[in-house]
Amino acid sequence: MSRNKRNLPRLLLGGLAVATGLSACGRADHLGRQPSMTNPEQSAEFQAMVAPDAMLTGLPEQNETSASLWTTSQNSLVADRRASTRGDILTVVIEIDDRAEIQNSSGRSRSASDKVSIPALAGLPQRAASVLPEGASMDELVEADSSSTFKGSGNISRRDKMTLRVAATVVEKMPNGVLRIEGSQEVRVNFEVRVLTVSGFVRPSDIGRKNEVAYDRIAGARISYGGRGHINDVQQPRYGQQVADMILPY
Repeated sequence: MSRNKRNLPRLLLGGLAVATGLSACGRADHLGRQPSMTNPEQSAEFQAMVAPDAMLTGLPEQNETSASLWTTSQNSLVADRRASTRGDILTVVIEIDDRAEIQNSSGRSRSASDKVSIPALAGLPQRAASVLPEGASMDELVEADSSSTFKGSGNISRRDKMTLRVAATVVEKMPNGVLRIEGSQEVRVNFEVRVLTVSGFVRPSDIGRKNEVAYDRIAGARISYGGRGHINDVQQPRYGQQVADMILPY
């Protein structure tokens, strides 16, 4: 037996130990206490706020127009308060009410019958009858029947309904003017943290007067709604069980 084959059980046990250790570290965060929340100052949203486009390019931000009655300051009554550049904040409105139903059925039936007999062939069947066992004859040499039937049906019924609002930050303004946004929200109730994240690309013209944009106006939208804590731990199978379900063929 080669050395690689002898070391295979050790490698499997080592990988399982590492996976078990990683899962334990993740759950140790809220062992006997509330799960911790992430630091917002480490997110891309915060970096976009503290380092706007003007600071990245090194050019002074031209928000004010000298000797003009119509200033572009946010305090002006005629200013456009919709998000338009890196570091600006807007509200994403998520109202999902989708429903899908799929039904299909299929059926297949097949039957076949074969019969082969040799009553006469240059006298060979008659000569063979003398040496064949009692009751055997070439008059009915082969006879076979076969049939198969298959029926299948499927039914899928799914409905998703979710109404949420989350503030997102413009983290980048693309060369064509499209805004890349990212937003996150964490709410902790007792020993469970609800986490909502959203990201995607928004056209400035799709942002409403209230500085809001609907989720179906976000290109490449990635919306995640989940959580972590004690309830989530007991709802998920352990890593060993997940690995076994993936490897075992039955």
